[in-house]
This record gives sequence, structure tokens and C-alpha cells, in this order.
Amino acid sequence: MGGYAPHTDDEIEAMLAFLGLGSLDELFAAVPAAIRLVGGLDMAPGAPEPDVMAKMTELAARNRASGRDVVCFAGGGAYDHEVPAVSRALASRSEFVTSYTPYQPEVAQGVLQAVFEYQTMVARLSGVAVSNASLYDGAAALVEAVNLAVAAAGRNGVWLSAGVNPSWRAVLATFARGTGHRLVDVPLADGVSDWAAPGAGGGDAPGAVVVAYPNYLGCLEDLAAARALCDRTGALLVVAFDPVCAGILRTPGDWGADIVVGEGQALGMPLSFGGPYLGLFSCTLEHVRRLPGRLVGETVDAEGRRAYVTTLRAREQDIRREKATSNVCTNQTLMAVTAAVQLGWLGTTGLAEIALRSARGARYCRSQLLAVPGIEPLAAAPVVREFALRLPVDAALAVERLADEGFLAGISLGAEYTGGSDDGLLVAVTERRTRAEIDAFVAVVDKAVR
Repeated sequence: MGGYAPHTDDEIEAMLAFLGLGSLDELFAAVPAAIRLVGGLDMAPGAPEPDVMAKMTELAARNRASGRDVVCFAGGGAYDHEVPAVSRALASRSEFVTSYTPYQPEVAQGVLQAVFEYQTMVARLSGVAVSNASLYDGAAALVEAVNLAVAAAGRNGVWLSAGVNPSWRAVLATFARGTGHRLVDVPLADGVSDWAAPGAGGGDAPGAVVVAYPNYLGCLEDLAAARALCDRTGALLVVAFDPVCAGILRTPGDWGADIVVGEGQALGMPLSFGGPYLGLFSCTLEHVRRLPGRLVGETVDAEGRRAYVTTLRAREQDIRREKATSNVCTNQTLMAVTAAVQLGWLGTTGLAEIALRSARGARYCRSQLLAVPGIEPLAAAPVVREFALRLPVDAALAVERLADEGFLAGISLGAEYTGGSDDGLLVAVTERRTRAEIDAFVAVVDKAVR
């Protein structure tokens, strides 16, 4: 496949003209120059396979992988949880790996049942009636949730908490430029959404209110306040939840959520440098006809035996896209099966144990870090397994220093969360972190911030 290119010069020129750009360099100008490949791979054309593999191995060795080269205290939506051998073994069986979309139920009962079980588990975790067969990732799930909410409410205003993952909000903003949704940012006050902040509502009643639980800073939001806001305005409540923390928290459905979304990476998927991940999506039965993507249902066959099929699927999603409520026509089957295996293996008590161990580790780590001179809490609100700190030094510089010491220290927080300073650090603790690792981490932090 040397020299393979999927696009002709004429197609590239047509694409650039449509975008109003003069060259491919302009198209990729948003990619920082420091991470662009300059001059190709420095590999001879037609190199033997062993030479190519040796070169790729050399390049891959430059990465510092969590669990191998660094101890991970970073989170922000992707977490270093344990993936049991049973989850890896079962999810990687050829029956699941090779299966694609289950258009023909007569030959796809196995994967359809697995997806049905996944949907049941996600619905139980989220506390609402129905879950779809999965979406691409948490950000995609948020976009679909907002699309459903504004369509159901008949209003395009979206009150969006700053506590929602900033990457997800950026994706939502990109889609909103095409859909016409009006996003209104709701600021945080001491770590939680300030729904009463001046201008928080932008004047008009929203169609959707979006809040995270716990939020990006790890803080527990008051979902009762968000629900009351929706009741006053007639908006739908969209909750971005953490499926691991759900092991010990009341479900979003218990708080009155209409739509619940989340990132499922923590349910059996490794960090893998960013993917593939899993979008969780569930909603109340009232909105099942607007559900994006696929839904697997249980029925009986011609002989009265239990069977599974895709159901309640709007045909417009495939052939009349201009009338569709969603552009999603597929799902992350392999990732969904992985999550089902992981949740089935853990069970209710196992998931609660992981959440508790993570929360206890986070409490210990936070208390030890706050004992370091100059480190202060960024917010006072209760947290679960993630928390934000103020450092006496530039947080991004501290992260770099700790990487050299073998720790992925966390995520440097932007000015939005720190009031314009560069000292905010977001730290996460999972059940994989031992007390010895936490103590070593605190000691290195102490040295790095002096």
C-alpha cells in the first residue's frame, strides 16, 4: 500500500475551494507545528516488514504509557481503572470482535443479546427507563442528548454548566454552529454550578439544562436545584454522569433526570491514548421515540422462543436524513460488549467497592497534598474520586516535572476554572493506586512545587 492516497488532486482542490482555503497547509494550520511530522518517516520505500516493525517499535517506545512508564493520577474523563483478565478475554472473543451491525437477527442473536444486557445495565446505572445500544464517546452522547432535549422542548436554548467536561462542551459548541442551538454558559461558584448567577439564563427559557455529576472538578452538584430549575422553565434535564461513581451515588434518574449520558471508558477499557471509547446514553420512556442510534429489544420468534431484535428505529435515520432526529446510524458494539462483561463480572457490590476504594484513595491523597506548604483546595464542595488544587507554581510546569519522575500528575486547569491564573491542577485517584504510590507521589509533588 505504499503511496496509497484515497483522494485525487481534483477532489482535494474541490474540498479546499468549498472551505475557502488555498492549500492543505491552511487546512492543518490548527495543528500545532511542534507535533506535526516534518519530512516523512525517514524510511526507505519498500522496506522489509521486519525493518518497518523495528522502526515503529522505536517510535512507539518514545511514548510514556500509564502502568508501564508512569503512575497515573490524571482523569478528566479518562481513568486508569483495573481491567480484569476475564473482561479482556471474553470481550476479545472472535464472536464479538468480528461481528458488525446486527441487521439480520436470525444470524446475530448472540451479539444482540449482549447489547440488550448492556442496555439493561446502563439503564440501571443511570436510573432511567431505557438505554440505547451505545454511541461513540461521551462528547457524542452529550450532543445527541441536547439534540433530543431541544427537539422535545421546542426551544433551542441550552444552559450549559461550566462543570461539564470542557472537551465535551467544545464538541457541543461545534455542532451548535450548525444546528442553531444557543449555548449559554453557567459559571461555577466554589466548584458547583451557580444557576442564580447574573445572566446565567440569558433571559430566555431553555430547552435543555446540562449538568455533570460529579462535575469536571470532581465536585458533587446539587441535582435537586437543577431539577427545580427545569420544572420552573419547562426544560429537560440532561445529566452527564460518571458510571463508576454511580456505584455509590444516587442515580441521576432518582434526581429527576430526563436524559443521562456518560463516558464508558472506565467500564473495562484501557486508556489507549484516547480511544476507542464508549458513549453512554439513556432517557425516560417518554422520549424513547427520539432515542438516537440503535435500540435492541426482547421479543419472541415464530416458535415462541425468546429473541432479540433492533426496534423502535426511525427509518428516517437511514434514508430521509433531513427529517431524522439523529444522524447516528450505528453504535460501538465491541466497546458496549466490553462494558457489559465488566459490569457483569463486577456486579453491584463490585462496582460499589471500586467506587469506594477510589473515593477513599482520593480522600487520603487530597489530605496529604493539602499538607504540602503552598497547596490549597480550588473548591470546597464535596468530591468523590477527583479533586482540584491550587499549586504555588505553574501547574503545567509541575506536570512536566513529575512526568520526569514517573508520575502523570494530573491535568493543568485552564483559566476558566482558576480565575485567570495558571496554578490549577486536577488530580484523580482510582482503585489501582496504592498508599505507597500516593505517598511517593506526594513526596515528589512536595519537591516539584518548592
